Amino acid sequence: MTSAAWHARISCGRDTGAGFLVTERHVLTCAHVVARSGTDAVSVSFAHGGGESIGAHVVAHGGWDGRDTDAGDLAVLELDRAVDLKPAEFAAPDEAYGHPPRKLLAYGFPKHYDEGTIAEYRATAGQLIAGEWVQLEAWAAHGQPLVPGFSGAAVTLADSGRVVGMVSAAARDPGVRNGRMLPANVMARYWPRLGDLIPTPDYDGPQKERLRLLVEEADRHGDLECSPRRLYQEAVTDFGPPPPPQGFASLWDAAWYLLSEVSDTKAAVRFAERLADFVEDRPTRAALRSWPHVGAEAAPGHKAGVTPHSWSPILVEIAPSGSGDHQFLVEVSAYNGDHRRVVGRRRMPADRVRSYALERIDEAYHALEPGARELLAFVLPRRWLNTDVANWQRSADDDSPLGAFAPLVVMDLERRRSGGLQHKLLQKWRELDVQRSARLRRIGCGTVGQDPGKLTVALRRGADVVGFGTPPRTDGSRQLFKAGLNAAVPVMLWPRSGCRGGPSHEDCRGAAFLDRLAEHLADLPPAELPTYIHELRETAYASESSEHHWAYDLALLWEDPRCLPDPVGYQHSPVG
Repeated sequence: MTSAAWHARISCGRDTGAGFLVTERHVLTCAHVVARSGTDAVSVSFAHGGGESIGAHVVAHGGWDGRDTDAGDLAVLELDRAVDLKPAEFAAPDEAYGHPPRKLLAYGFPKHYDEGTIAEYRATAGQLIAGEWVQLEAWAAHGQPLVPGFSGAAVTLADSGRVVGMVSAAARDPGVRNGRMLPANVMARYWPRLGDLIPTPDYDGPQKERLRLLVEEADRHGDLECSPRRLYQEAVTDFGPPPPPQGFASLWDAAWYLLSEVSDTKAAVRFAERLADFVEDRPTRAALRSWPHVGAEAAPGHKAGVTPHSWSPILVEIAPSGSGDHQFLVEVSAYNGDHRRVVGRRRMPADRVRSYALERIDEAYHALEPGARELLAFVLPRRWLNTDVANWQRSADDDSPLGAFAPLVVMDLERRRSGGLQHKLLQKWRELDVQRSARLRRIGCGTVGQDPGKLTVALRRGADVVGFGTPPRTDGSRQLFKAGLNAAVPVMLWPRSGCRGGPSHEDCRGAAFLDRLAEHLADLPPAELPTYIHELRETAYASESSEHHWAYDLALLWEDPRCLPDPVGYQHSPVG
């Protein structure tokens, strides 16, 4: 406990108090400690930081307005620069209480103790006073009492050093050795970002962060025809706990109460689903309905929560930004199981997309487990599907193509956004999981011009894998590709160059390509095609022949929504 470097001394004019570091730039303290921050400078020094003071300013406030009984006595300070100290870690909300009582420690800075001193206390009970505070009483009849200088101090478990709350007040009578603690889960009402750091059952930090950002986005889209209390009641159903006496100040307040106080872990999911019904923005609505991205029902033989075939995708999403024909929103993220970590997100002109994506892909590998099977998945606008991403130079120091470095697939942006087509894809993969082999449908160059609607129906009924003899570079061939996408065909292959589907097909490269495709991919499981295509690309790139290997410009569209359980994507979600 005493070696924790994140304990902070806060100075604001003539007032002194305590605080604690929760991120590399943010310190929590009581609002009354920095009440004069509008006129007086705020400085922060750390218990084991050599006495150096760092400037800070208030970036969030709990709403405290000056009286001892006022709620929201919390201030969030942002340091003028990041510090190289490990932030405090939080305990679960109920760990502060128990029988026998848990010993709690507070590290404060009372008068004549510039280096700090420790007070030992315990929580009287988990019962909140006025829906806000927990009463503290001294651990023993002697020792350091809570006095001025302890306000804002982290209250920690003596055995683990994890934070359970913050000292907000002490008894006015020096003969009464008690005080008040603002529990960590109450603090998160006033600074929602704190909820990402506090352990809660079943939902981790990234999942809670995503829900918080979705709720914030729902608020930003205007007045919603629903109340936090009503949403809470529908989430807990008729047999759930009643809302707290103080009610809910915001949508997030209700969501956080469900996450931190309600034992039914599915209640938060029901809250998100019901909130979606009142949100006009379609991507936000879909993202709320898919929270927390637990994925589809596991296929037979797969454990729940583990992506099929153990792929760990690095997802590159490229979408029109809406601010011009040549502006795109690029987002790169990495998946570990159902958890998605965004590595980079930027709006940029088309000529910068490649360099930015390659740089962030390389960074995304840091987020993968050492034994992960990487899969580079590019989600592209339909007109970019034939982009030669597989032959992009991997990096400034590596001339080899990206498609020879790792399994690489492309996906259609429009199809990824369609709930109906994603549902059909899931159905198709459930069928493929139990089939011995996939049905390959050849679409040769001479078929350009056939009715795309009829082709869609035919492919939907009789194709698992489609091979095209011509790339989507003409209006006719694009219609064929559109038919395959609308048929929810999970795997599509084609050559990026070659026959354009003209009237004559003597010595047609498209037909030869389809012959070789059938020869090399016959009876292979579709779920493993990214691996086989990767091996083909390696062979094609390493070939010493004067003629191009037949697979040198092979393109693979492959989509299994179970591996990427976020069909809407982040580029149109509040995370962006």
